[in-house]
Amino acid sequence: MLGLMQDWPLTLDRILDHARTWHGAVEVVSRAIEGPILRSTYAQVHDRAKRLSRALLDLGVEPGDRIATLALNGGRHLEVWYGVMGMGAVCHTLNPRMSVDQLCYIINHAGDRIIFCDAIFLPLLAARREQMPSVERIVALNDEDYEPLIAQASPDAVWGGFDENTAAGLCYTSGTTGEPKGVLYSHRSNFLHTIATMSADVMGVSSRDVVLPVVPMFHANAWGLAFSAPAAGAKLVMPGAKLDGASIYELLESEKVTLSAAVPTVFQMLLAYLRETGQRLTTLKRVVIGGAALPPALMRAFEDEQGLLVVHAWGMTETSPLGVVSMPESRVAAMPREAQRVHLEKQGRPPLGIELRLTNEAGEDLPHDGRAVGHLMVRGPFVAASYFRGEGGDILDERGFFDTGDIAAIDPYGFMEITDRAKDVIKSGGEWISSIEIENLVMAHPAVEIAAVIGAAHPKWDERPVVVAKLKPGASADRAEILAFLEGKIPKWWTPDDVVFVDDVPLGPTGKVEKKIIRQRMAGYVLPTV
Repeated sequence: MLGLMQDWPLTLDRILDHARTWHGAVEVVSRAIEGPILRSTYAQVHDRAKRLSRALLDLGVEPGDRIATLALNGGRHLEVWYGVMGMGAVCHTLNPRMSVDQLCYIINHAGDRIIFCDAIFLPLLAARREQMPSVERIVALNDEDYEPLIAQASPDAVWGGFDENTAAGLCYTSGTTGEPKGVLYSHRSNFLHTIATMSADVMGVSSRDVVLPVVPMFHANAWGLAFSAPAAGAKLVMPGAKLDGASIYELLESEKVTLSAAVPTVFQMLLAYLRETGQRLTTLKRVVIGGAALPPALMRAFEDEQGLLVVHAWGMTETSPLGVVSMPESRVAAMPREAQRVHLEKQGRPPLGIELRLTNEAGEDLPHDGRAVGHLMVRGPFVAASYFRGEGGDILDERGFFDTGDIAAIDPYGFMEITDRAKDVIKSGGEWISSIEIENLVMAHPAVEIAAVIGAAHPKWDERPVVVAKLKPGASADRAEILAFLEGKIPKWWTPDDVVFVDDVPLGPTGKVEKKIIRQRMAGYVLPTV
């Protein structure tokens, strides 16, 4: 048939090929684990990634083999990504924040043959080395181990030449409701995800940007920035291990960063540092915050005090991870700022490539009126169709939608708002109470560092909400003060029955509050009778 387009497989090696050819001199900057700043370019990353591919081939690695990384954001980690994926093997990113038991399970389940590891994580692997029978070699990403492997290899390895639906990456869920499950990304899905993230209404990555992905490369592909930055030709700045407020500020200013992305806890530390020191952010223009619910108070503080555009985002491992981004559409952009914030403080709108729908318990569609809440379902070319090795069975409904496990509403402007996780929703007297909405309000209290809301058993109402809060160092507040702070901001029947102050609120491997652990700790808790 005449008139069709060229067959150009969407494989990820083409991204770094493009960066080498058209943006070869653009810098890739890394703060090494040892401390110093290391500088490279896309041309050098391309050359070294090719050499790694050749070294892997010489070691007998074949297309489809799983090659793991246990590393923080850095230039060598980036080289391994492209070196593994470019030759058709699967890059399996391991999360060092997981327990040793979880890591051992994941490595064995994936059947990893080689692990590239930051030296600081070698003890994690050494503790269970004999229980990882598939692992043939562990390579430390340092001068003594990794560099000789690169130096002795030729850059003649052939990249690509395989189907775009070939597996490229493997990332496991955090396992909060059972054993972690593997999500296997294809070259095509990640390529399409890259294009989506580069659009103006998502992250808008361009060649004029300097990008600092604080979100780790082991957390759902650093939200795609390790692909979209080289694809656009943006300078890439890798933070390494130092994620405290002072260290992040130093990189933002010294490298003239314009775009950054991280979980809320990182930006909370940055905000605290800025307030303590009176420093200003002089080049940063916009930040994308996701991975956990963004407290509206944090968004407002950065906008009001630093003049930043703060963009709320939501996604999950199963969505590669882009799901929705809270950028204003034309009608919202025309509103006064306070009216805009009603929408922009929600999780956001889906880009092209993501379909959303809400369903009730019977699987029937619910309206997008901002009031109806139901199960959030998602479908698209970079949404998982199944888990690795078939774990969990059929995960799609009859229309091909994946159940995210979230309870949400969608307003008439297309903004989706998560009101709770299905497993965390509080059902009181047959009605749902949003724990997330109460948490966000409590965290706006000046004395509160972090908070969670769980349901406690009640003889009449089945469940009632209870606040579990950690105060900021040196701050003080009591139960009555926190409850008074909520008055008039939520329906009266949502008012928590108690406030429990704790020394710490447990966080999971991706920075989310571990409510399962909180419930275990509160197992013997009894609601007050007054």
